Amino acid sequence: MTSGPGSHVVHTRAPGKINVFLKVGSLLDDGYHDVAIAYQAVSVYEDVRAYPADDFSVSLTGTVDLSRVPTDGSNIAIKAARLLARRTAYRGGVRLEIDKHVPVTGGMGGGSADAAATLLACDTLWGTGLPREEMLDLASELGADVPFALTGGTAIGTGRGDQLSPALAKGTFQWVLVLADFGLSTPEVYSELDRHRDRHSQDIFPASIAPTVDTNVLQALRAGDPHMLAECLHNDLQAPALHLQPSLAAVLELGEENGALAGIVSGSGPTIAFLTADLDSSLELQIALSAARLTVVRASGPVHGARVIT
Repeated sequence: MTSGPGSHVVHTRAPGKINVFLKVGSLLDDGYHDVAIAYQAVSVYEDVRAYPADDFSVSLTGTVDLSRVPTDGSNIAIKAARLLARRTAYRGGVRLEIDKHVPVTGGMGGGSADAAATLLACDTLWGTGLPREEMLDLASELGADVPFALTGGTAIGTGRGDQLSPALAKGTFQWVLVLADFGLSTPEVYSELDRHRDRHSQDIFPASIAPTVDTNVLQALRAGDPHMLAECLHNDLQAPALHLQPSLAAVLELGEENGALAGIVSGSGPTIAFLTADLDSSLELQIALSAARLTVVRASGPVHGARVIT
């Protein structure tokens, strides 16, 4: 759907993601790391509604803790709208309403989904018609995970994670997500990874400068086989996340004791994603983890990236 500048509201939706594989390269001179990621977009969404306005503002609702999300110019959705306005020489503003369901600082790319949904909403509302490649270029400027939130599905990310190539994925994978009542800072988790590697430099192989995704992961995704994928789930950030929040280890153990094929810390955490064999197993695991007084959400993937709803 395309709306012109006179439209009253544009509603867009973008998904959160799980990194089913995440390999982190060695620390580079610029203080960053290259990564190799297998992304899967899952059915936990951020909804953005964009209204015409003279300036830029954002308000928040949702089912997750919003206390850590800014509503000033530092909000990534505001940054996305302003970036698009500058790129297209649009002179107006936008009023954004965001309904958040992806956990905040939870390792599932909620902020990236907000940015992707906002780019699409403003482009549609303002009638600026930015070509897709330029939209992806803007997304990369906003953050490494934003291009994937635009494209969705299943993809391999390299470089900072924003150099995307689609990956073939068959069927639907069932996930049970355990949401924490705290967040983890991505820079802090990466710093802990560097310290972890320094501490264990005699015992582990040095990290590659340019990591790659394991071919077993690609084969499991192509086959649509959750048992195969469970065998090769991997996240280099899991050990540092567990070091910073040791309570996550007990959650991983509980999930695997109650029928999960495997569990993994999502991104930099603290959300934990459990892969299950099928929908029935997913429902049973959800019930068991909820009985343990954990906050649990079921999701499936892959799903579409950012799209216009109305």
